[in-house]
Amino acid sequence: MSLPLLDLLLPQRCVGCGATGEPFCGPCLARLAEPARRPPAPRPAGLPDCWSAADYAGPVRRAVIAYKERAQVTLAAPLAEALACTVATALARAHPATSGFVLVPVPSARRTRRVRGHDPVGRLATRAARLLTAYGHRAAARAVLVPVRRVADQAGLDARRRAANLAGSLDVAGHRAPALPVVLVDDLVTTGATLSEAARALRSRGAEVLFAATVAATRRRS
Repeated sequence: MSLPLLDLLLPQRCVGCGATGEPFCGPCLARLAEPARRPPAPRPAGLPDCWSAADYAGPVRRAVIAYKERAQVTLAAPLAEALACTVATALARAHPATSGFVLVPVPSARRTRRVRGHDPVGRLATRAARLLTAYGHRAAARAVLVPVRRVADQAGLDARRRAANLAGSLDVAGHRAPALPVVLVDDLVTTGATLSEAARALRSRGAEVLFAATVAATRRRS
């Protein structure tokens, strides 16, 4: 039986709450509508100002996992819209004079992309840039960051070990950073170590990093 026919026979259920009808229903979508500063604590050195659409909990957590780990790419639309709104909110509140900028996604390791079968953050950055352009911003997405060495699995590592594990792991492709200011984007911020390393790599090549924007943020405390 083909997948389109299965879709007709089996009702869609929201990944957030299980309600029938949509892949991510209205009440669950509403949880992504509160962009705010959500920095990790303790805050690692070099972490730019960090904005997120929501806390990483409940329906938002389930949607991010389904999109990233199970390749439910239909969720890219609502997650990218949440990311774009977060960027627009941060610009309006903290950087109103910015006339043009580049969204730079944090890259996954090559082996991780192969296992997942897609580039979740790269797709979100591209879609968010298109939405921001439609909102009237001069925005583009450029995947300029590249891994330059392998890192250990981050699962189970505390903030200090994550920072040590990631130190020096990223660089700018061709050593040419964007001329326009950069907004770093990722799906999730936990300890902030990954975003700090990404910001370090960009700054080392002369880029101006305005802030970081993510779909969700965990609530870790020392």
